[in-house]
Formats: sequence, C-alpha cells, structure tokens
Amino acid sequence: MSIKVIIYDDNKDRRESLKILINMQKEMACTGIFKNCLQIMDDILSTKPDVILMDINMPEMSGIEGVKMVRKTYHDIKIIMQTVFDDTDKIFAAIEAGADGYFLKTSPNSKILEGIIEVMKGGAPMTATVAKKVLAKFKDQPKNEIEVFELNEQERTILSHLVNGLSYKMIADIMDITYTTVNMYIKRIYKKLQVHSAPEAISKVLRNKII
Repeated sequence: MSIKVIIYDDNKDRRESLKILINMQKEMACTGIFKNCLQIMDDILSTKPDVILMDINMPEMSGIEGVKMVRKTYHDIKIIMQTVFDDTDKIFAAIEAGADGYFLKTSPNSKILEGIIEVMKGGAPMTATVAKKVLAKFKDQPKNEIEVFELNEQERTILSHLVNGLSYKMIADIMDITYTTVNMYIKRIYKKLQVHSAPEAISKVLRNKII
C-alpha cells in the first residue's frame, strides 16, 4: 500500500515539484497539495494522509499552528516540517507542537524521500544542522524537576543518535546491530520514558538532560 502524502507550501512551484517527485515513487502517492492550512481538518478528511509535508512559514496561518490543530485530533499522522531557515525557536516550537521531523528546503530530494519512509517507521528525520541547533538550545538550560529514567548504556547511545537526527538504519550501521534490534531498543526506550513517538522522546531527553 502506498504512503499517502499531502503538501502544504505557499510556493506553487515547490508544491508542484514535490507532488511530481512523490508520485514518481512506487511506494508513495501525493493525494493533495495546498497553499495554506486554513482548512487543514477538512483537507485531512478528504485526502486521508499518512504523512504531511508542512511549510513552517505560510501566510494567514503558520505551519506550527497547523500542526497544533492536527494534533488535537490526529496522533498517528506523521508531520515533517520544511523551512528555508534553521531558526532555533521555530524548530523547537514545531517539535513541541508535535512535528515528527524537520528538514531545510535545501535538503536533497533523496533526503526528503528517505525522511518520509523513516518517519513511517517511527523515526524522527532531521537535517543534521537542525539536530545540532536543537541540542545547542538545551545545552545550558537549568534542570527543573528532573525525572529519573533507568536507561542502560546501549539505550542512551541509541537515544543520542536519535536526537542527532540519525535514521534507524544509520544507527544500526554505526552500532553494528540489526535494524530490528534498533527498533526493539526504541520501543523499550519509549516505554521507559512513557512516550509514544520519537519527537516526544527527544523533547523529554532534552528537557531532562538524559544524555
């Protein structure tokens, strides 16, 4: 079954080019393109997406506000943010709102396609520079009401790679373990952190300085 993707971007040329790119993939189908997210709930009902590619800066309503609207009702739809600038505050605001991934628009098409597949597998795809900015934002923040989690060394290592934007496959290659093993560890980590997605895990990790 194809991964159904919808696109929000105020740039018509980019909307159209992404639609063509996605429809060229045998495992994907673009079921809708929109210039803003004012009617996003109706759009979702009519297109039934698995993944949303969301421009963060759009007129009338920002992509971050769009994410917040989606998350009030839908928790299984994956949302990948896209932007021209790697603005730290907007990056974290998007993650806090419930975005599953974050790419700069300068990212190669291959990375965007890989990100769509990765996010469907539970990953949190991010451009490397974005991941570094997220980490930097929290580096010097004071610890407040820190929770304690019983994570072993292997789990902490995997979490560190996840926060740095590595895909499950990349983590498996670096740690010389199988993709299935990484997935098993991620599920165990989610249970210990009491979260249900990679963005939730990343947010909790950074706030509590677990790694």
